[in-house]
Amino acid sequence: MAEELLRVENLKKYFPITGGVFQKVVGHVKAVEDISFDIKKGETLGLVGESGCGKSTAGRTILRLHEKTSGNVYFEDRDIYKLNKKELRKLRLDMQIIFQDPYSSLNPRMSIGDTVGEALLDHGICSKKDIKDKVMETLEICGLAPYHYRRFPHEFSGGQRQRIGIARALILDPKFIVADEPVSALDVSIQSQIINLLTSLQDKKGFSYLFISHDLSVVQHICHRIGVMYLGSMVEIADKKELFKNPLHPYTKALLSAIPIPDPTLKKNRIILTGDIPSPANPPAGCKFHTRCPYAKEICSQEVPKYREVAKGHCVACHLV
Repeated sequence: MAEELLRVENLKKYFPITGGVFQKVVGHVKAVEDISFDIKKGETLGLVGESGCGKSTAGRTILRLHEKTSGNVYFEDRDIYKLNKKELRKLRLDMQIIFQDPYSSLNPRMSIGDTVGEALLDHGICSKKDIKDKVMETLEICGLAPYHYRRFPHEFSGGQRQRIGIARALILDPKFIVADEPVSALDVSIQSQIINLLTSLQDKKGFSYLFISHDLSVVQHICHRIGVMYLGSMVEIADKKELFKNPLHPYTKALLSAIPIPDPTLKKNRIILTGDIPSPANPPAGCKFHTRCPYAKEICSQEVPKYREVAKGHCVACHLV
C-alpha cells in the first residue's frame, strides 16, 4: 500500500459576514465544514460538486493560502499550521497549485521565462545562469517551444496558458499539486491534451494531485479516488470504480446521472434535483441536502448524518444508507 502524503482532519473554513455602521461580524459563510480525507503518494484524489460547494476553498486552505478556522492538515506527518514563516516557505517547494484561470494567474508584464523561473530565483535553487536551461526544459516537458521563453501571456491561447501554469507548478519538482479546475476554461480537444499531460507527468515524477472539478467525466479519466462535496461538507468518498458502479448518496447519484452519454440511441434515467442550493451562510438543519433530496425522511431534517465508512474505503454521510 502506498505511503500517506497528505491527511486532512475535520477541516473548517468560515468567512465572516460584516454589517452595520461599525462593520461588526453578523454571521459566517461556512465554505468548508468539517471535511476529512487523505491522499497517498502518487495518487490523484478528485474533489467534485456544484459551483460554490467549497472545493476551491478547501484546496487553498490545505495549502494555507487561506488560514483555517479549525481542524488539522498534515503533510508528511507535519502539521502545516504549526510551521513558522521560514518552515512554511520551505514547504512551498513541495506543495504547489495550478489555478483555474490561466490568464489572470499570470503577470502580463512578465515574460513566460521570467514567470516560470521566478520561483527558482526566489528560493535560491538555481543561479541566474542555470535558470534559463531549467525553464526551457520544463517548458518542453509541458509541450511548449523554446521560442515561447521571451513571449508574454497575451500572445498565447488558453490551452498554452494553462501549460504555462502547469510548468510554473512543476519547476520546483513538488510532491503535491492542487489542480483547481485546470481544464474548465478550455475546449474539449485541449482538455484531453492537458489531462493526458498531467497523467504522463505524474507517471514520470510520481507526485500527487488534489484534482478539483465539477466535470465527473474528466475526474473519471484522471483520478484514483473521488470525493463528493455539497455545501461545504463531504458527503461521499470512494475508489473511482466503486463510486461509479455503486454510488450511495442521493446527491452523488444525481451528479452521475447528469454525465452525458455519447450514444444518442441510449436513454438515461436523469435525476433532476428540485429547489435552489441553500446559502452556505445559513445552511438547513440536519442533512444539508434534505431540502433537495427526493428520498428525504423526517430524520433528515432533524439530525446531521454521521460521516462513516460503510465498506472498505467507501465513506458516506446519509441516514438512508
